[in-house]
Amino acid sequence: MLLDGKRILVTGVLNDASIAFSVARRAQEEGAEVVLTSFGRVMRLTERTAKRLPAEPTIAELDVSNPGDLEALAERVGGKLDGVLHAIGFAPESCLGGGFLDAPWEDVAIALQVSAYSLKSLVKAALPLMDRGASVVGLDFDNRVAWPVYDWMGVAKSAFESVSRYLAKELGPQGIRVNLVAAGPVRTMAARSIPGFEAFEDVWNDRAPLGWDIRDPEPVASACVALLSDLFPATTGEMVHVDGGYHAIGA
Repeated sequence: MLLDGKRILVTGVLNDASIAFSVARRAQEEGAEVVLTSFGRVMRLTERTAKRLPAEPTIAELDVSNPGDLEALAERVGGKLDGVLHAIGFAPESCLGGGFLDAPWEDVAIALQVSAYSLKSLVKAALPLMDRGASVVGLDFDNRVAWPVYDWMGVAKSAFESVSRYLAKELGPQGIRVNLVAAGPVRTMAARSIPGFEAFEDVWNDRAPLGWDIRDPEPVASACVALLSDLFPATTGEMVHVDGGYHAIGA
């Protein structure tokens, strides 16, 4: 099994449609012990969803914008960590759906902190539990181009991609890998909250050479599990596209 004996921290599990849920399930099926994180009002959602995994995991409280939670993470999780999945993103309503020119800095700052800076925050908080060979994987939506309706979340994802490269540089000497999986659109709770997100859904399957099923997070989960395993010991600072090949097609 790919993750036999490994212990993986998974963020972002809200319901069983979450990509993070599929990663957690696949990780357990591949032999890993999984620890989830959640906080506040969504904790109940995470607790209910955790019961649907093959083995019910422990859940550590973590709000990535709360310094106290970050400082306490290593103690709350305990033991060691062989991998971390970052599946966290949020932008206020003003930052999405076509109001790019009108979104105030106060809202943009929240989007950048939660969706980009949090990768650094999470990794630094988990670092005391990670040794050489550990792997950090972040869920991404490739933002080398501008997308309809994605607006400031797109900017945050571009920052997220840059943060991952700098983390790869900083943590490489410690033998810790940092990579991203750039997924095609998947019909998750987060995606449904983006006004006009159907613009992505309608075109993706037609344009992607391999086709694309917006209801199926499994290809993305498989890539995350592979990167969390030991199959890519010399790969870091990379963005792996799991989008049916859409990114490679110009028109």
